[in-house]
Amino acid sequence: MPTLHQYDYIFAIGLLFAALDAYNIGANDVANSFATSVASRALTMRQATVLAAICEFLGAVLVGAKVSDTIKNGIIDLTLFKGNAGIEMLGFTCALVASATWLMIATKNSWPVSTTYSLVSALAGVGVATGGGEAVNWGWNGGKGLATIFAGFGVAPAMSGGFAVAVYLITKFAVLDRANSVIKGLYLSPFYFFTVIAVLTMSIVYKGSPSLNLDDLPEVTVALAIVLTALVCAILAAVFWLPYVYRMVVKKDHTLRWWHFVYGPLLWKRPDPEPLPEGEAGNTLVKDYRVVGRDSPQATPEGQVEDPEKGGADDKNATTPEIEDTHVCTCRPVVGLAEVDQKEETIGHKLHPRNVWIWIKALPRRILSGASVDIHERQAQSGESERLKKIHAIAHQYDNDTEHLYTYLQVLTACVNSFAHGANDVSNAVGPFSAIYYIWSTGNNLGKNVPTPTWVLVFGAAFIVIGLATYGYKIMAALGNRLTLHSPSRGFSMQFGASITVLLASQYGIPVSSTMCLAGATAGVGLASGGPKAVNWKAFGWIVLGWILTVPVAGTAAGCLMGLFINAPHW
Repeated sequence: MPTLHQYDYIFAIGLLFAALDAYNIGANDVANSFATSVASRALTMRQATVLAAICEFLGAVLVGAKVSDTIKNGIIDLTLFKGNAGIEMLGFTCALVASATWLMIATKNSWPVSTTYSLVSALAGVGVATGGGEAVNWGWNGGKGLATIFAGFGVAPAMSGGFAVAVYLITKFAVLDRANSVIKGLYLSPFYFFTVIAVLTMSIVYKGSPSLNLDDLPEVTVALAIVLTALVCAILAAVFWLPYVYRMVVKKDHTLRWWHFVYGPLLWKRPDPEPLPEGEAGNTLVKDYRVVGRDSPQATPEGQVEDPEKGGADDKNATTPEIEDTHVCTCRPVVGLAEVDQKEETIGHKLHPRNVWIWIKALPRRILSGASVDIHERQAQSGESERLKKIHAIAHQYDNDTEHLYTYLQVLTACVNSFAHGANDVSNAVGPFSAIYYIWSTGNNLGKNVPTPTWVLVFGAAFIVIGLATYGYKIMAALGNRLTLHSPSRGFSMQFGASITVLLASQYGIPVSSTMCLAGATAGVGLASGGPKAVNWKAFGWIVLGWILTVPVAGTAAGCLMGLFINAPHW
């Protein structure tokens, strides 16, 4: 039973703002994993929401941090609270209030910001208000001081951009720019699967499963586990995935269904189907991933652009369709939380019982409408639409069937990154709340670490999922094609480059944010694919401004709240 009943109100406020913080982590931060998949049309917004919800929840609940580092990266020292349990509760509550409020403001304005930096800055503000300027570790402090925040502004984007460009250029010159690029991509696909699975396995071992302590195993054991996992997945891809995709993109088998992949090697000998009668549409499994020219009348069901006068889709001399053909959406219309149609007519006053009942029945549709928002249409209808058309027209669009090969790797990378994010970053919300709950329920002062109950992980994971499903479209629309032209191969390069950066940074203690890594990777691939004019630097400027504002805004807000409460007049 709780022993500090006099502080029930602090616990209640902490619970409320921990929920809001987790909600905004879902709305703001999860876009780092799935924005490129939605932008490249590898996934719809609804599919991305479902996959992210599953991965984030499982990551947070199954392998989330069971022990929370209450001093959060060594920014403040717990001794500054002088053993006063109530002041400790108040400090973490003020940090949560400031962090959650700033994240809500940033999400509302479509600013992708670092949720980790928001909380760390808020804790620094609490430290200044409680113990003065000397209470905060302003220097590097072995990679745990406040200076690491400012270092991350430059380190994360630069590293991630470099890795993403390397992955993209390898893909471009080895596959995309080659004759018969689909066949080249199929030949190299097992090597891609091996490399991607190896890196993603390392990210789970070293960053995404803190409660399993996998990184404490002997180095030889870890190395063997990583290599064998990647090798088995590569073999499975060669046996089952390769023949299935070959039938899809090379043979154009209109009778193929998604579950036929279980036939594996038998698909190599599958007889070709009878051609369809002229004018009859078959089973189209390859979507049109183009951004430019989606409504071109020459587009085939498979998404290729064939112009008899200029050659086929693989013709290097084929010209890009007219810019005016961009952003034609074939998906669901734009829907907002307040724009869900009510199927029943209201009568009389808005508080009439019938009207209230209509509103209640429409509530689930209102809540989940964020998962149905068409990101591409929102970007096309924005004030930047004409500018974005010009930016997109600069970058070359590659063969649609070849691009399809990279959707699988892109979605796989996004799912694993989302799982690792749920396991690692859920602590940004439940870490401070775990400290609050521990003090409130036991009456003891905090030690170096406090246990995180499973129900708290479930609580945080649930609100991450709710935030993503209801408000995640705000950040999704601010990223992706709004920054530069996206396609499955480009999106895969961005995601994979960011994954490599986060993995290496966690190993060597370099402070990076997944938000900044993805932004740097996006800018790098944009530069490599079309030069400086192929990147929307104005949009990047607003994103960087959001990063910079996070530190002083969250820190000042938390410090002012803490200083106000501990120095308030009282009887």
